[in-house]
Amino acid sequence: MAGAAGGPAAVGMRWRAALAALVLIALVTGAAVGLLRSTGGSGGADRVREVAAGLRCPACQGESVADSRSPIAAAMRQVVADQLAQGRDRAEIRRWFVQRYGPEVLTEPPAHGATVLLWAVPALTLLGAGYAALRTLRPRRPAARGAAVRPAPGGRAARRAWWAGAAGLVSLVAAVAVTADRLDRPPQQPPADPVAVTVQLARDLEGQDRYAAAAQLYREALRDRPDDTVRLRLAFALLRAGDAGAAEQAAREVLAHTPDSPDGLLVLGLAQRGARSAEATGTLRRFLTLAPEHPAAPEIKRLLSAGS
Repeated sequence: MAGAAGGPAAVGMRWRAALAALVLIALVTGAAVGLLRSTGGSGGADRVREVAAGLRCPACQGESVADSRSPIAAAMRQVVADQLAQGRDRAEIRRWFVQRYGPEVLTEPPAHGATVLLWAVPALTLLGAGYAALRTLRPRRPAARGAAVRPAPGGRAARRAWWAGAAGLVSLVAAVAVTADRLDRPPQQPPADPVAVTVQLARDLEGQDRYAAAAQLYREALRDRPDDTVRLRLAFALLRAGDAGAAEQAAREVLAHTPDSPDGLLVLGLAQRGARSAEATGTLRRFLTLAPEHPAAPEIKRLLSAGS
């Protein structure tokens, strides 16, 4: 009779243990969702998109580099792809962009302060809750086979404490998921200067001998902010890309504003030389007259001597 009496109690204990396991699984799942939201993690397979999603498009309002269709975002995605191909990880690429364009280029600030707590608090609470569940909900082994299972003294109070703790943990995880995007983040962070970022990206492309792509970005910068310094860089990039006609046009626009610009005359003369224009020699000689100490002067003198 003792075994029959103990049977339903044992079944009840098993049901309570199963229910506790289900609660723990639900809590772990909720905590994982909260932690992923707190760190902005991405589970996509596309590594370029994953990194680009953490970068702000300077030419757009509220769009990431991954979502924007602007030329500058396309150039930034290409930089990300190049650096991934070189073996750099996400953190290294983000540091590379911050060093050049400032922290405003990130869609999210680095985790610190309260953000770090979003990792620590749910994880520590889950560990504590799991330990408490094992101690309070695990049934005691019967002293002899067939003996009735008797609840430990204070068992009901312990179970009530466990359910209260579980409810508190659910509330904590929900709070993490809701507030993760707001804590420890500066409000209305200003975007990076789009022209400055575009020009710097173009210069980086020039350093990789990708002059045509650099020229496209210089044109984008000129649309937003007409500037002869950028126009000169465009002319040099076009000249190195082999487009002498477009380089000559850009140089003439600079000289229209500043007729005695040495760099403008230099690019114009070299572009005319590339197009085999008879005006090239006169333009380059004028350049030497105005800027005899220019770093390019020795090479221009050599070219003129070789052509005479």
